Amino acid sequence: MRAINHINDPRIVKGLAHPLRISILEVLMDREASPSQLADELNAPLGNVSYHVRILDNLGLVKLTRKKPRRGAIEHYYKAQGRVRVSDDAWGEVPGIVKEAFVNSTLRTVGDVVTQAAAVGGFDRADAHLTRQPLTVDEQGFREIAAALHRLSDELHEIHERAGERLRAANHNDEIHAGAVLMLFEAPPERPYDGGSDGWSISRRSSRLRTKTR
Repeated sequence: MRAINHINDPRIVKGLAHPLRISILEVLMDREASPSQLADELNAPLGNVSYHVRILDNLGLVKLTRKKPRRGAIEHYYKAQGRVRVSDDAWGEVPGIVKEAFVNSTLRTVGDVVTQAAAVGGFDRADAHLTRQPLTVDEQGFREIAAALHRLSDELHEIHERAGERLRAANHNDEIHAGAVLMLFEAPPERPYDGGSDGWSISRRSSRLRTKTR
């Protein structure tokens, strides 16, 4: 799916303007599902879910993948057309209420996925990684971090695409389901800046807790 480059693209307003549509998109970006499955998972009325799925379909954000007979009816399954990628310029113009709904829905999804992964040993691999890094920067530094994360996100996407080609050729043998979360945000100060760096990270590569202090 092409990136949404400007607020005038109607998908960004209509697609993200309702919290339930955001939640539906979050699910359908990872896998296909029917409205009834979405309703059960999101604890929402089936009629409401079906309505919002139709809107997303009409906007071209999701697509019908298959139909399956079920209990005398035909169940429709959908999947997102692709990852919804919103440019910095477009995000800067998104109404605050839409930003709030999108961020809250995404954080809930991230929290659920990370908690479930931790419960089943998802961080037990030697090369798993978990980092939290408080930073104190100026405006230029914030922009530089944002650019670095954009580059990393693009690289992760390229790695994902190459791995997908290899997995398809190998009939999905040795398939690993992995997750990566990137965040950059303005945070309340943890303590006055003293010229050093502080934070913590757990790198399973070294299998120890690393602290970062002056």
